Amino acid sequence: MTYTAHLANPFTGEWELYVVVKEHPTVDWPAHDFKRVSAPTRAERIEALALLGYEPDNAEGDWQWQELSGPDEDRVRLLASLDVRLIGGAA
Repeated sequence: MTYTAHLANPFTGEWELYVVVKEHPTVDWPAHDFKRVSAPTRAERIEALALLGYEPDNAEGDWQWQELSGPDEDRVRLLASLDVRLIGGAA
């Protein structure tokens, strides 16, 4: 089964990673808080996913990035997504 992982810097600025599990309420989604405003590297994102029990669904592991405008024109929110699966799960 494939899930979607999201990496976001909400308007608070600190990066967080979470996996959307549609069968569960949002409060129960697996999540990792990087507790910093600098963007996590690709390796740090993959490590955080592994801590949550997930891995990229494809070998490339390319994140899709979006830029979202906020109420303050000087700030944007960045959101990245990646298809993931449970570690050891079939593609």
